[in-house]
Amino acid sequence: MKKNMSIRWNLRKLMAARDLFQTSDLVPLLAERGVHLSREQVYRLVAQPPQRLSMDTLAALCDILAVTPNDLIEVVEVKAQVAKPTASGETASSEPAPPTRRTRVRRPEGL
Repeated sequence: MKKNMSIRWNLRKLMAARDLFQTSDLVPLLAERGVHLSREQVYRLVAQPPQRLSMDTLAALCDILAVTPNDLIEVVEVKAQVAKPTASGETASSEPAPPTRRTRVRRPEGL
């Protein structure tokens, strides 16, 4: 069975717990710790899980919020649907099969 893993990014929740509701509030706090990001970069950092995160940024966020990396990033298992084989050996799909239509094949006259 294949395990699919994902992360849960808790930055927005942790910011709210410390009364930081504006993403722009993080810009000067990060700058104090030597991490210089634009307002747009900080917004993306807060709004969605980052694909890449520098260790300096991670350390600064942990210091600002008084948390550990485990508080900020949770690894979670994503439940994947596995198609079960039918009696004929084919895998059943979640979409219904298209309706069947009977057709009649007629030979042209004279053949």
